[in-house]
Amino acid sequence: MRVVTLPQWAALISVVVATAVMIPWWESSRWNLGLETRPLIATRELILGAAFAIALIGTCDLLIVLTTDVRHAAGTGFPWRELVLVFIPAAVHEELLFRGYPFQKLYRWKPAFAIVFVAFVFSAFHIRNKGIDALPLLNIFLGGILLGLAYARFERLWFPIGLHLAWNLMSGPILGHEVSGYVQAESVAITIERGPEWLTGAEFGIEGSAWMTAVEIAAIVVLASNIIARRRVSSAQHRNREST
Repeated sequence: MRVVTLPQWAALISVVVATAVMIPWWESSRWNLGLETRPLIATRELILGAAFAIALIGTCDLLIVLTTDVRHAAGTGFPWRELVLVFIPAAVHEELLFRGYPFQKLYRWKPAFAIVFVAFVFSAFHIRNKGIDALPLLNIFLGGILLGLAYARFERLWFPIGLHLAWNLMSGPILGHEVSGYVQAESVAITIERGPEWLTGAEFGIEGSAWMTAVEIAAIVVLASNIIARRRVSSAQHRNREST
């Protein structure tokens, strides 16, 4: 999550308005942005993205605790106000911005290029965040790849929104790390950092850890393999239907 000077709701409204203007301007036909689906499907994909994020952040945090002197203690509580004012609009507006219409246009042309190029832009978007360095920047880039694949999995935005939101919430408000350099007012746990900065993540937070690099690479492999396997099955089924 990038720290911005504008309120996150203002950023979200700006992206929504820009998207609403851009699509009719460029498209002669209706464009499916990846939000319109049955409520049950949207809810399922949100939950799936959240569960995936919780597993990844939880694994990374455990590895940090096992290999450093980082420890957790009880915090002051969950930041409900920031959930509404910061975390929800940040996750939604960044997914609309980076996995929305411009990304989807590129994706229909060159899927792999779209995922890599937009991940690069996504990482550049965080270049002024507190505590940014080469390793955090790499991890944000890998996070962009992961979110691009999350869109590709269902070609809808609910899975990446759930992944992005739960990723930020698990990192900061629950475990007490900084979230891409952002420090929330409250957290369920606090993180007492002792150890090498390249493992703890230092002031950038858990996304600045080398363990995050390993976790993200593993997650990218798993998600990409799942997408490839499902597309092979779909292609085989399509060929079978054509031959009968």
